[in-house]
Amino acid sequence: MSNDSTPAARRGIARGGKAIYGAPLGILMLEARFPRIPGDMGNGTTWPFPVLYRVVRGASPEKVVLDGAPGLLQDFLDAAEELVRQGAEAITTNCGFLSLFQKELAAHVGVPVATSSLMQVPWVQAMLPPGKRVGLVTVSGSTLTPRHLEAAGVPSDIPREGTESGREFFRVLIRAEKDDMDVDLAEQDILDAGRRLVARHPEVGAIVLECTNMPPYAAALRQELGLPVYDIYSMITYFHAGLRPRAFAPR
Repeated sequence: MSNDSTPAARRGIARGGKAIYGAPLGILMLEARFPRIPGDMGNGTTWPFPVLYRVVRGASPEKVVLDGAPGLLQDFLDAAEELVRQGAEAITTNCGFLSLFQKELAAHVGVPVATSSLMQVPWVQAMLPPGKRVGLVTVSGSTLTPRHLEAAGVPSDIPREGTESGREFFRVLIRAEKDDMDVDLAEQDILDAGRRLVARHPEVGAIVLECTNMPPYAAALRQELGLPVYDIYSMITYFHAGLRPRAFAPR
């Protein structure tokens, strides 16, 4: 029989080496001022676990999404390295277009990196029945290039639809025409893009949302189209599950 003074009852040795504990996922953020509502990757209440954020200065949505993120690689490498120093055990980003930096970021920080929601496409495709394909809804169909797709392991001929023709989502998030956003109009833009996608490509059997600002509208899109919808929330909750697997009680 033992008591609290015996070695068997001691808590053991606490290990150090980090600045911050209990938040193994680090998120690299674009520099933007639009509202980040619950469900948006940049809203801390979105996540059922703690996360670490770091804003990459000068990385505006317009520069990354429309211009291809010129000259920003080193800034993202430095920011990712700082998150790892703080305590992050894995890195993600808040823009699907940053798939361009996937290999460089993973090589630089030496921890798991998932830059883009696009990385889900191959395994979603594997789940679909014969004759069905994954379709993409992206914030900017005109600037989502084969390079972005290839970096995420996505076929270049994947069916996709952008939001550029919408009334709210694109112009607030990418063009930064104002700081506030009509959420109902933004949702309508996502629904319209989804409808156009399946109308042009009836073979689509599931949707992946490229943009990390789209999860607030995923449930509405699922209801509208009757198809499974995957987004950055589905990917990152899966990603995090590997960092902190559930500890089941012993039998």
